[in-house]
Amino acid sequence: MNGSRRIRITALGSSFAAGPDIRPVEHLNAGRSSRNYAHQLARRLDADLTDLSVSGATLLHVLRDKQTVGDSVFEPQLHGLRSNTTIVTMTCGGNDIDYIGRMIDQTIESLLSPQDPRVVAAAFKPPPLSLEALERRLGEVLDKIHTLAPKAKVYMVQYLSIMGKATRPCLDVVLTAENVHKFDNVALQLAKSYDDAAASRSKWVEVIPVAEFSREHGLGSQHEWVRNCTVDMLDKDIAPYHPNLQGHTAVANMLYERIVATNKASRL
Repeated sequence: MNGSRRIRITALGSSFAAGPDIRPVEHLNAGRSSRNYAHQLARRLDADLTDLSVSGATLLHVLRDKQTVGDSVFEPQLHGLRSNTTIVTMTCGGNDIDYIGRMIDQTIESLLSPQDPRVVAAAFKPPPLSLEALERRLGEVLDKIHTLAPKAKVYMVQYLSIMGKATRPCLDVVLTAENVHKFDNVALQLAKSYDDAAASRSKWVEVIPVAEFSREHGLGSQHEWVRNCTVDMLDKDIAPYHPNLQGHTAVANMLYERIVATNKASRL
Protein backbone atom coordinates (compact mmCIF):
# COMPACT_ATOMS: atom_id res chain seq x y z
CA MET A 1 0.00 0.00 0.00
CA ASN A 2 2.81 2.43 0.84
CA GLY A 3 5.30 1.09 -1.67
CA SER A 4 8.61 0.29 0.00
CA ARG A 5 7.56 1.77 3.34
CA ARG A 6 6.50 -1.00 5.72
CA ILE A 7 3.34 -0.33 7.71
CA ARG A 8 3.83 -0.95 11.43
CA ILE A 9 0.73 -1.05 13.60
CA THR A 10 0.65 -0.98 17.39
CA ALA A 11 -2.67 -1.85 19.03
CA LEU A 12 -3.41 -0.50 22.50
CA GLY A 13 -6.36 -0.83 24.79
CA SER A 14 -8.61 -3.01 26.89
CA SER A 15 -11.07 -5.81 26.13
CA PHE A 16 -12.98 -3.98 23.38
CA ALA A 17 -9.65 -3.94 21.53
CA ALA A 18 -8.35 -7.33 22.69
CA GLY A 19 -11.40 -9.45 21.79
CA PRO A 20 -11.92 -11.84 24.73
CA ASP A 21 -13.67 -15.15 24.03
CA ILE A 22 -13.16 -14.91 20.28
CA ARG A 23 -11.26 -17.86 18.87
CA PRO A 24 -8.47 -18.43 18.15
CA VAL A 25 -7.01 -16.99 21.34
CA GLU A 26 -3.60 -15.37 21.00
CA HIS A 27 -2.99 -14.76 24.71
CA LEU A 28 -5.33 -16.29 27.30
CA ASN A 29 -4.56 -14.04 30.27
CA ALA A 30 -4.69 -10.94 28.08
CA GLY A 31 -8.07 -12.04 26.79
CA ARG A 32 -6.66 -11.35 23.34
CA SER A 33 -7.86 -12.90 20.10
CA SER A 34 -5.91 -13.24 16.88
CA ARG A 35 -9.12 -12.21 15.10
CA ASN A 36 -9.67 -8.91 16.90
CA TYR A 37 -9.96 -5.80 14.77
CA ALA A 38 -6.25 -4.96 14.91
CA HIS A 39 -5.25 -8.42 13.67
CA GLN A 40 -7.81 -8.32 10.88
CA LEU A 41 -6.65 -4.83 9.86
CA ALA A 42 -3.00 -5.87 9.82
CA ARG A 43 -3.76 -8.82 7.57
CA ARG A 44 -5.68 -6.65 5.10
CA LEU A 45 -2.87 -4.08 5.01
CA ASP A 46 -0.12 -6.72 5.02
CA ALA A 47 1.32 -4.82 7.96
CA ASP A 48 3.48 -5.70 10.93
CA LEU A 49 1.43 -5.77 14.14
CA THR A 50 2.39 -5.38 17.77
CA ASP A 51 -0.78 -6.06 19.77
CA LEU A 52 -0.38 -4.85 23.35
CA SER A 53 -4.07 -4.81 24.29
CA VAL A 54 -5.09 -6.51 27.54
CA SER A 55 -8.62 -7.12 28.76
CA GLY A 56 -9.34 -5.19 31.93
CA ALA A 57 -6.81 -2.46 31.18
CA THR A 58 -7.38 1.16 32.14
CA LEU A 59 -5.68 4.14 30.55
CA LEU A 60 -3.17 4.02 33.41
CA HIS A 61 -2.20 0.50 32.33
CA VAL A 62 -1.58 1.90 28.87
CA LEU A 63 0.37 4.84 30.24
CA ARG A 64 2.46 3.78 33.24
CA ASP A 65 1.04 0.99 35.45
CA LYS A 66 1.80 -2.72 35.28
CA GLN A 67 -1.23 -5.01 35.00
CA THR A 68 -1.42 -8.43 36.64
CA VAL A 69 -3.84 -11.01 35.26
CA GLY A 70 -3.54 -14.54 36.62
CA ASP A 71 0.13 -15.47 36.48
CA SER A 72 0.91 -12.86 33.81
CA VAL A 73 2.35 -9.43 34.53
CA PHE A 74 1.98 -6.98 31.66
CA GLU A 75 4.24 -3.96 31.43
CA PRO A 76 2.62 -0.59 30.72
CA GLN A 77 1.48 -0.88 27.13
CA LEU A 78 3.36 2.19 25.94
CA HIS A 79 6.61 0.49 26.95
CA GLY A 80 6.10 -1.64 23.84
CA LEU A 81 5.51 1.27 21.45
CA ARG A 82 8.38 1.68 19.00
CA SER A 83 9.43 4.98 17.52
CA ASN A 84 9.05 3.68 13.95
CA THR A 85 5.36 2.81 14.42
CA THR A 86 3.25 4.25 11.61
CA ILE A 87 -0.27 3.49 12.92
CA VAL A 88 -1.55 3.28 16.48
CA THR A 89 -5.05 2.00 17.25
CA MET A 90 -6.56 2.42 20.69
CA THR A 91 -9.83 1.52 22.39
CA CYS A 92 -9.62 2.21 26.12
CA GLY A 93 -11.15 4.32 28.87
CA GLY A 94 -14.33 2.35 29.52
CA ASN A 95 -12.79 0.60 32.52
CA ASP A 96 -11.66 3.94 33.95
CA ILE A 97 -15.33 4.94 34.28
CA ASP A 98 -16.45 1.34 34.91
CA TYR A 99 -18.82 1.53 31.95
CA ILE A 100 -19.31 -2.16 31.15
CA GLY A 101 -18.58 -3.22 34.72
CA ARG A 102 -21.52 -1.30 36.12
CA MET A 103 -23.77 -2.51 33.32
CA ILE A 104 -22.86 -6.07 34.28
CA ASP A 105 -23.43 -5.27 37.97
CA GLN A 106 -26.90 -3.95 37.22
CA THR A 107 -27.67 -7.04 35.17
CA ILE A 108 -26.37 -9.35 37.91
CA GLU A 109 -28.78 -7.72 40.36
CA SER A 110 -31.63 -8.67 38.03
CA LEU A 111 -30.44 -12.21 37.30
CA LEU A 112 -29.04 -13.44 40.62
CA SER A 113 -30.17 -13.56 44.22
CA PRO A 114 -29.20 -10.69 46.57
CA GLN A 115 -27.03 -13.15 48.54
CA ASP A 116 -24.89 -14.09 45.55
CA PRO A 117 -21.26 -12.98 46.23
CA ARG A 118 -21.14 -11.18 42.89
CA VAL A 119 -24.14 -9.06 43.84
CA VAL A 120 -22.65 -8.28 47.26
CA ALA A 121 -19.27 -7.33 45.77
CA ALA A 122 -20.86 -4.94 43.28
CA ALA A 123 -22.38 -2.92 46.11
CA PHE A 124 -18.94 -2.00 47.49
CA LYS A 125 -17.30 -0.72 44.33
CA PRO A 126 -15.55 2.67 44.51
CA PRO A 127 -17.02 5.50 42.41
CA PRO A 128 -15.78 5.62 38.81
CA LEU A 129 -13.53 8.28 37.33
CA SER A 130 -15.36 11.43 36.30
CA LEU A 131 -15.79 12.15 32.59
CA GLU A 132 -13.70 15.33 32.94
CA ALA A 133 -10.85 13.32 34.47
CA LEU A 134 -11.26 10.69 31.74
CA GLU A 135 -10.75 13.28 29.01
CA ARG A 136 -7.61 14.57 30.72
CA ARG A 137 -6.29 11.02 31.03
CA LEU A 138 -7.02 10.33 27.35
CA GLY A 139 -5.09 13.47 26.44
CA GLU A 140 -2.14 12.41 28.56
CA VAL A 141 -2.02 9.03 26.81
CA LEU A 142 -2.28 10.62 23.35
CA ASP A 143 0.52 13.09 24.08
CA LYS A 144 2.77 10.28 25.34
CA ILE A 145 2.09 8.26 22.19
CA HIS A 146 3.07 11.26 20.07
CA THR A 147 6.28 11.72 22.07
CA LEU A 148 7.28 8.08 21.67
CA ALA A 149 6.20 7.67 18.01
CA PRO A 150 6.03 11.19 16.53
CA LYS A 151 5.35 10.02 12.97
CA ALA A 152 2.49 7.71 13.88
CA LYS A 153 -1.14 8.40 13.02
CA VAL A 154 -3.31 7.57 16.02
CA TYR A 155 -6.78 6.15 15.47
CA MET A 156 -9.02 6.36 18.52
CA VAL A 157 -11.52 3.58 17.94
CA GLN A 158 -14.74 4.28 19.82
CA TYR A 159 -16.61 1.58 21.70
CA LEU A 160 -19.19 -0.44 19.81
CA SER A 161 -22.70 0.44 20.97
CA ILE A 162 -24.29 -2.15 23.25
CA MET A 163 -27.71 -0.55 23.24
CA GLY A 164 -29.01 0.26 19.79
CA LYS A 165 -32.05 1.68 18.09
CA ALA A 166 -33.84 -1.69 18.28
CA THR A 167 -33.00 -2.58 21.89
CA ARG A 168 -36.13 -3.29 23.93
CA PRO A 169 -35.77 -2.98 27.74
CA CYS A 170 -36.78 -6.09 29.70
CA LEU A 171 -37.00 -8.07 26.43
CA ASP A 172 -33.73 -7.88 24.50
CA VAL A 173 -31.91 -7.09 27.75
CA VAL A 174 -32.96 -7.67 31.36
CA LEU A 175 -32.31 -4.02 32.14
CA THR A 176 -35.16 -1.61 32.71
CA ALA A 177 -35.86 1.30 30.37
CA GLU A 178 -34.32 3.64 32.95
CA ASN A 179 -31.09 1.64 33.07
CA VAL A 180 -30.92 1.23 29.29
CA HIS A 181 -31.17 5.01 28.98
CA LYS A 182 -28.57 5.51 31.72
CA PHE A 183 -25.95 3.25 30.17
CA ASP A 184 -26.67 4.49 26.67
CA ASN A 185 -25.97 7.99 27.94
CA VAL A 186 -22.67 6.84 29.48
CA ALA A 187 -21.72 5.37 26.10
CA LEU A 188 -22.51 8.66 24.36
CA GLN A 189 -20.42 10.57 26.90
CA LEU A 190 -17.52 8.15 26.43
CA ALA A 191 -17.68 8.70 22.67
CA LYS A 192 -17.75 12.47 23.22
CA SER A 193 -14.66 12.21 25.43
CA TYR A 194 -12.82 10.67 22.49
CA ASP A 195 -13.94 13.52 20.22
CA ASP A 196 -12.95 16.18 22.74
CA ALA A 197 -9.55 14.64 23.45
CA ALA A 198 -8.78 14.39 19.72
CA ALA A 199 -9.98 17.88 18.79
CA SER A 200 -6.78 19.74 19.70
CA ARG A 201 -4.60 16.96 18.28
CA SER A 202 -6.30 16.56 14.91
CA LYS A 203 -3.07 16.70 12.89
CA TRP A 204 -2.12 13.24 14.13
CA VAL A 205 -5.20 11.85 15.87
CA GLU A 206 -8.44 10.72 14.25
CA VAL A 207 -11.55 9.29 15.87
CA ILE A 208 -13.22 6.32 14.21
CA PRO A 209 -16.95 6.94 14.92
CA VAL A 210 -17.82 3.37 15.79
CA ALA A 211 -20.40 4.29 18.44
CA GLU A 212 -22.86 5.91 16.05
CA PHE A 213 -22.09 3.56 13.17
CA SER A 214 -22.86 0.49 15.29
CA ARG A 215 -26.19 1.64 16.75
CA GLU A 216 -27.99 -0.29 14.03
CA HIS A 217 -26.32 -3.45 15.37
CA GLY A 218 -26.93 -3.24 19.11
CA LEU A 219 -28.71 -5.86 21.18
CA GLY A 220 -32.07 -6.77 19.72
CA SER A 221 -31.08 -5.93 16.15
CA GLN A 222 -31.19 -8.46 13.33
CA HIS A 223 -27.40 -8.57 13.11
CA GLU A 224 -25.92 -7.97 16.54
CA TRP A 225 -22.27 -6.95 16.80
CA VAL A 226 -22.13 -7.46 20.57
CA ARG A 227 -22.88 -10.22 23.06
CA ASN A 228 -25.69 -10.08 25.61
CA CYS A 229 -25.41 -11.07 29.29
CA THR A 230 -26.82 -14.34 30.63
CA VAL A 231 -26.37 -16.42 33.78
CA ASP A 232 -24.67 -19.11 31.69
CA MET A 233 -22.12 -16.62 30.40
CA LEU A 234 -21.41 -15.37 33.91
CA ASP A 235 -20.96 -18.93 35.20
CA LYS A 236 -18.59 -19.76 32.33
CA ASP A 237 -16.66 -16.49 32.78
CA ILE A 238 -17.50 -15.30 29.26
CA ALA A 239 -17.26 -11.53 28.92
CA PRO A 240 -20.80 -10.16 28.51
CA TYR A 241 -21.68 -6.93 26.73
CA HIS A 242 -18.60 -7.18 24.49
CA PRO A 243 -18.04 -7.20 20.73
CA ASN A 244 -18.44 -10.50 18.91
CA LEU A 245 -16.43 -11.51 15.85
CA GLN A 246 -18.83 -9.68 13.52
CA GLY A 247 -18.31 -6.52 15.56
CA HIS A 248 -14.53 -6.74 15.31
CA THR A 249 -14.77 -7.38 11.59
CA ALA A 250 -16.96 -4.30 11.16
CA VAL A 251 -14.46 -2.15 13.06
CA ALA A 252 -11.56 -3.53 11.01
CA ASN A 253 -13.46 -2.64 7.84
CA MET A 254 -14.05 0.91 9.07
CA LEU A 255 -10.39 1.34 9.91
CA TYR A 256 -9.23 -0.14 6.62
CA GLU A 257 -11.48 2.11 4.55
CA ARG A 258 -10.39 5.19 6.47
CA ILE A 259 -6.67 4.38 6.22
CA VAL A 260 -6.91 3.65 2.49
CA ALA A 261 -8.84 6.90 1.91
CA THR A 262 -6.25 8.87 3.89
CA ASN A 263 -3.42 7.27 1.96
CA LYS A 264 -5.04 8.11 -1.39
CA ALA A 265 -5.67 11.71 -0.32
CA SER A 266 -2.03 12.16 0.70
CA ARG A 267 -0.96 11.28 -2.83
CA LEU A 268 -3.13 13.93 -4.49
